[in-house]
Amino acid sequence: MKNNYLKFRCLPKRIFIVVLFLVLFASCGNMKKSTYFYEAPDSIYNSSKFENLEDTLHENDLLSISVSSVNREAAAMFNTSNQVGASTTMVSGVLGQASGYLVDKMGNIRFPILGEIEVAGKTKQEVRDYITKALTDQKLLLDPIVDVRLLNFRVSVLGEVLRPNVFTVPSEKISVLEALSLAGDITIYGNKERVSLIREVDGNKILHHLDLTSSEILSSQYFYLKSNDVIYVEPRPSKVAESSVVRPWIPVALSAISLAVITIVNFK
Repeated sequence: MKNNYLKFRCLPKRIFIVVLFLVLFASCGNMKKSTYFYEAPDSIYNSSKFENLEDTLHENDLLSISVSSVNREAAAMFNTSNQVGASTTMVSGVLGQASGYLVDKMGNIRFPILGEIEVAGKTKQEVRDYITKALTDQKLLLDPIVDVRLLNFRVSVLGEVLRPNVFTVPSEKISVLEALSLAGDITIYGNKERVSLIREVDGNKILHHLDLTSSEILSSQYFYLKSNDVIYVEPRPSKVAESSVVRPWIPVALSAISLAVITIVNFK
């Protein structure tokens, strides 16, 4: 009986040591999966060749076109007409109202005096140059300055993040890491090794998987996002297994183990 008592007294310590060992082992194994750029060396990662690539305009893009000139009164007519409003979610997550020139299904916008202008398939710089030349050639303005911006540059962040949302980016430039930060970052259940990027190119949907634990993303063409990109953070396999099968059985398993330990101690 005394021997059984001593074994019972030593049992919690042994269990504690085993559990501690398992926790330390698991934490070391999961460090890579939980950390951005795990063990990446100090270096220079160049993604500038992709940073300044200007995307072409598409149907349903919302453009802001402002025109200025030495004759302010003459330029004013090009800044007030043919504008439409659209609801948009800003980077703060607040729903706001934006107004501009909406690209129709034919790929055109209606611009004052100049009429319909085909913009789909062109870059903002090409649209800017076209309007500037048209205003100058038709002697509508003297030395016009035209600025074209995309008002509905937006990205969607879904999956295992703190605040999934659609974010409109006024600066028209955002990286995948900045987009994740706007969504509150990846949760502890998110799989940083498998983040999906969905992008539309020439009417086709492209799916690409990103590994955010690798420093290669810093020099990737997918580091900077394009308008209408969708980021989806997959859950870790452990979470899926835990929620679907394992988790409901954990209390039962613990009870069975406790009962077995008590039985062994009392009857050995």
